[in-house]
Amino acid sequence: MRRIVFIITGLSTGGAEMMLLKVLERLDRQRFAPHVISLTTLGELATRIAALDIPVEAVGLKPGLPSPSGFFRLVQMLKRMNPDVVHTWMYHADLLGGLAGRLAGVSAIGWCIRNSNLDRDKTKFSTRAVVGLCALISKWVPSRILSCSEKARQIHVARGYVAEKMVVVPNGFDLTRFKPDNDARYRIRAELDITEQTPLIGLIGRFDPQKNHAGFFEAAAVLHRQMPQVHFVLVGHGIDINNAALMQAITQAGVLANTHLLGLRNDMPELMAALDVLASSSYGEAFPNVLGEAMACGVPCAVTDVGDSAYIVGDTGRVVASGDMRGLAAALEELLALPLSEKAALGERARARVAEHFEIGGVVRHYEDFYESLLANVR
Repeated sequence: MRRIVFIITGLSTGGAEMMLLKVLERLDRQRFAPHVISLTTLGELATRIAALDIPVEAVGLKPGLPSPSGFFRLVQMLKRMNPDVVHTWMYHADLLGGLAGRLAGVSAIGWCIRNSNLDRDKTKFSTRAVVGLCALISKWVPSRILSCSEKARQIHVARGYVAEKMVVVPNGFDLTRFKPDNDARYRIRAELDITEQTPLIGLIGRFDPQKNHAGFFEAAAVLHRQMPQVHFVLVGHGIDINNAALMQAITQAGVLANTHLLGLRNDMPELMAALDVLASSSYGEAFPNVLGEAMACGVPCAVTDVGDSAYIVGDTGRVVASGDMRGLAAALEELLALPLSEKAALGERARARVAEHFEIGGVVRHYEDFYESLLANVR
């Protein structure tokens, strides 16, 4: 049995973290023995990982603060675990986990790329600096580099990552959890105090410049003038009434009475099934999980053309240029205005597309093949 140590920056709820959890839930435990290390703290997902009978530990690094002692603590942890494979997730883990793995004598090291926008005005300087360092050492630290999207692969190769080491494996989705669910639709709408007929648009994601919440409410203002009955529900870290910047954007858009801010939730399948359309106004994504989750629930998506969003949606939704919020408003209006039969057919096509290309069981098999390729590379 091969021992794999997964190193990730943190274990709070997010796209990368949730994908790691899905891989761990389905990894063939007859072939692989997993162990998880968080560079920072044990976030809310640590409990769910531990419940899988998988050891999970935290190094205790503070975000943004270099810590030589923490780094060497990581090296000692890896020496103690003596893994066959180290798989790092996200930039800081790629850098620190990759170097620590080499110092600990691990030969099979895989990195994981999960971002496709490195613009100066959308990405912190420290993150761009780490990306630059990773590009420099990508020649000798990782054996292979897994990217969750083709767009992300192209962007990182252009930044200096070694192209020959890159492989694309998309995110995957559990169609038994994310599915059309009329009972959930009624229940969530009752919670929001809206009717079954109320058009409901969702924006799911943490509050972050890349997600472009301000732009979404520009689109919401335009749509509200055409369809004042539409309601908007937002979910994610930092999405609540205490967020002054968010509240200002909602108020300026004139949609305060139609907007529901739910913060972090653990009932995403039910929330997705309650929507009529999912919106993505992002400036930058790699492979956004929320699109596949909504589509699996039979919900069409209107998205900006960033990362692999257009590829995920295919012909089952609408795609507009990044930053084109009037275009996004028009796309949302068009989807909401479809006759019920056409809307239902579009939702069925969306779910079928996820089943064909992004079903989680098949995706995890690609991850297992990735680990086998890492091991074969050092034999």
